[in-house]
Amino acid sequence: MLLDYDRMGWLKVALLGFTALVAAFLLLPVIFIVLLSFGSSRWLAFPPPGWTLKWYQELFADPSWLEAALTSARIATMTALLAVVVGLLASFALVRGQFRGREILRGLLLTPMVLPVVVFAIAIYAFFLRLGLGGTTIGFIIAHTVLALPFAIIPIATALEGFDKSIEDAAIVCGASPLEAKLRITLPSIRIGIFSAAIFSFLASWDEVVVAIFMASPTLQTLPVKIWGSLRADLSPVIAAASSLLVGLTLALMIVTALLRRRFQT
Repeated sequence: MLLDYDRMGWLKVALLGFTALVAAFLLLPVIFIVLLSFGSSRWLAFPPPGWTLKWYQELFADPSWLEAALTSARIATMTALLAVVVGLLASFALVRGQFRGREILRGLLLTPMVLPVVVFAIAIYAFFLRLGLGGTTIGFIIAHTVLALPFAIIPIATALEGFDKSIEDAAIVCGASPLEAKLRITLPSIRIGIFSAAIFSFLASWDEVVVAIFMASPTLQTLPVKIWGSLRADLSPVIAAASSLLVGLTLALMIVTALLRRRFQT
């Protein structure tokens, strides 16, 4: 028998308390970082002796930080576009294709989700060194696309599986070509999955640091790599300000995704 949440009695209170503790354990470090970014101390000290916007001013006045942020945004945007295109084609093959080894192919495409990132980073770093792609924007985009591809395939494939193919077939019967039916009927119908894939792929690249450390060069660094390097040399609250921007953009995109999904579903 399945448990009825409304009839759990004291277990309901215990479950709520445990959930609150887990949420606090996960969120409190992030909240501390945000608070430290507004602290007046020259070092990362909590609680802050006072409050200031000085560290954000230094962050936006430093060209190296701005360049790292723009590099992250550029690479993440290109990664999202490429991951959505490849993920869309792969999803059509996995959902509608009838060929041997389809499930094996699905497993291979989703492998980056379960493979330790450092293993993938070492492997692709060694491979790209042979190809001359180490420390290049193209290398960054390809590496991040491989990592982001599962986050594109899963929402698109899920949306495609929930789409009634008979609607697309009816458009073909009415005179549309198979490609036109997919472009004008299928793609608009699975737009929620495509949009989710774009957001998740962008965030997978925007927040990624392990592969980025291996792929970075003195002239090409993403924002997470810049934060990592600064932590090894200094403990300035500017690092907390940069980290807060990372968290802020991630949170904003997730909120936008949730609002748009609700709008599309209504």
